[in-house]
Amino acid sequence: MSFDLLAPHYRWLEFVLAGGKLQRCRTAFLHEIPVPRNVLICGEGNGRFLKPCREAWPEARITCVDFSSGMLAQAKKRAKGTGQGKTEFIHADILQWEPPAQTYDLIVTHFFLDCFRPEQLEVIVAKLSTAASPRANWLLADFQAPASGWVRSRAQAILGLMYFAFRFATRLPARRLTPPDDYLGRYGFILREQRVSEWSLLRTDWWQRSA
Repeated sequence: MSFDLLAPHYRWLEFVLAGGKLQRCRTAFLHEIPVPRNVLICGEGNGRFLKPCREAWPEARITCVDFSSGMLAQAKKRAKGTGQGKTEFIHADILQWEPPAQTYDLIVTHFFLDCFRPEQLEVIVAKLSTAASPRANWLLADFQAPASGWVRSRAQAILGLMYFAFRFATRLPARRLTPPDDYLGRYGFILREQRVSEWSLLRTDWWQRSA
């Protein structure tokens, strides 16, 4: 899987296809969660969340992990000059990378977990859970398929086209969307708040690890 070819064009592609909808999902809880000290952002892409994250929490230590060197380059460029805290960029496959244990009080996976097959998703959630502190928060923005009705049919059509296009362009592992909720619950995270938009196609979650 590689987003390198899309990296220089991803910003305008997102704007043309979704306007500001995805960015509103990314930042929905930015000013509501407790101010973190150590943040892990996985699959950050071109830095669309990193920059407002840096502006909101200037003293935080932030680690960005992404498999695409092109996306990391875009993220570095976008975040340049924001915040006083340390930002570390790691070029790695999340399935191979080993994070430090119980280090991060905020995990962020915006529009990232939907890239993986169920067996990969379970491994990733387990890995990130070991990196989370005992009372960590987890922010997650992603697509979803509503339970029923015409909105479900609409979502399934959009998701089908999306997965076809991204598998062609990036060799995306996933063929369909796998909700991460069961895996997060299995590793001690509880959904504190969720907001949905775009006729329930988009979700933004705030998860917290139980004591």
